[in-house]
Amino acid sequence: MKLGLKLLQERANVGSFWRPYINNLPETYSVPIFFAGEDIRNLQYAPLLYQVNKRCRFLLEFEQELKKALKNLKPSEHPFGGQDVDASSLGWAMSAVSSRAFRLYGKKLPDGTHSDIPMMLPLIDMCNHSFNPNARILQEQDAGNPKMLIKVVAERDIKQNDPLLLNYGCLSNDFFLLDYGFVIPSNPYDYIELKYDGAFMDAASMAAGVSSPNFSSPAPWQQQVLSQLKLDGEAPNLKVIVGGSELVEGRLLAALRVILSNDMESVQRCDLNILKSLSAEAPLGVANEVAAFRTLIALCVIALGHFPTKIMDDDSLLKQVVSISTKLAIQFRMQKKSVIIDVMRDLTKRVRLLLSRETTAA
Repeated sequence: MKLGLKLLQERANVGSFWRPYINNLPETYSVPIFFAGEDIRNLQYAPLLYQVNKRCRFLLEFEQELKKALKNLKPSEHPFGGQDVDASSLGWAMSAVSSRAFRLYGKKLPDGTHSDIPMMLPLIDMCNHSFNPNARILQEQDAGNPKMLIKVVAERDIKQNDPLLLNYGCLSNDFFLLDYGFVIPSNPYDYIELKYDGAFMDAASMAAGVSSPNFSSPAPWQQQVLSQLKLDGEAPNLKVIVGGSELVEGRLLAALRVILSNDMESVQRCDLNILKSLSAEAPLGVANEVAAFRTLIALCVIALGHFPTKIMDDDSLLKQVVSISTKLAIQFRMQKKSVIIDVMRDLTKRVRLLLSRETTAA
C-alpha cells in the first residue's frame, strides 16, 4: 500500500511532476472490489469470494487507521493536501498499483540476491499481457542507482502497428481478475482450489466405485506419508489444486495413491517424488492408478456441482446486454468450469488407456 499512498499524495499535489501521468490513469477499475454485491456473488467461486472480501475488509480497516493518523495534523502537514482519503480512493490507488506496477529488483542483499520493489513505469505500463510476449522488460543497475535504466526490449521482430506484449506472469484467472480486471480464456495456468478433507475424499471415492476407502481413518504408515505431504500433522496445508500446468497437484495425487493402496511395502519402496508425479505411470499398479484417477474425476464432478449455473446458462447470459462487471463475473466462472471439465476429460482418457493396456496384456 506504500506505493498506493504515494500515488494518492501525488494526485493531491496540483503541481506534481507526475500530474500528466496520473491524469491519464483510469478513473475506475474493473476489479472485483468495485463490483456490485450481486456481481461478487455471480463469481460463484468461494476462494475468490474470500479474497475479494479480504481486500474489502483491509481497505475499510486501513481507512479508519489512516483517518486516526491524519486527524490532528495541521493543513500544512497533511500529506494529501487536506483531501479526504476513504476506502474508495484507497481502492483506486491499490487497483492502479496492482494493475500497472512491475516488480523489479531493488537493493542487493548480503546473499547476492535482490529485494523486490514495485515500480510504476509510465508508458511501459501500457503494454498488454500475453503468454506469448514479443517483448520483455530489462533493468540495468539496482534501484536507487542514479544510472538505473529500464527498457522494453523486443524478443522478436515486431511489425509496425503491432502491439507490444509483455508476460505479466504465469497466473491463474483469480489473480488476473483480482489485480488486472480481466479474464484469460483457456488460461493454461488456471486451476480449481479444493480442500483436502477425509470425509469429502471418502464420499468422492465411494462415488467413483471404490470399496471401503479410508481417507477419514488412514493407517499409521499412510498418516506418515500424509504428514510428509503436509496434509496431516501439525500446521497442515489442506489447500490442493486441480488444473493448471500440472493437471493435478502432486501432493493430492500422492495422497490418493497412498490411501487407496493396501501395500505398505510397495509404498515405502516408492520415492515420494514418484508418487507425486503424474508422468510416473501407475507406480503402485494399474488398479491403484485407476482408482486414484476415478476418485479425482468424482472430485471434479462434485466441484462442478457447486456452481449454481451451467456453462450453457452462462453462455446465454453473455449474449444479453450486461454490465462489464457482470460479464467478467460470468466469464470467470465459465473458465473455472471449463478447467474442471478439461481435467475430467484428460483423466478419463488416462483411465481408458490404462484399462486397454491391461486388457491387451491379459
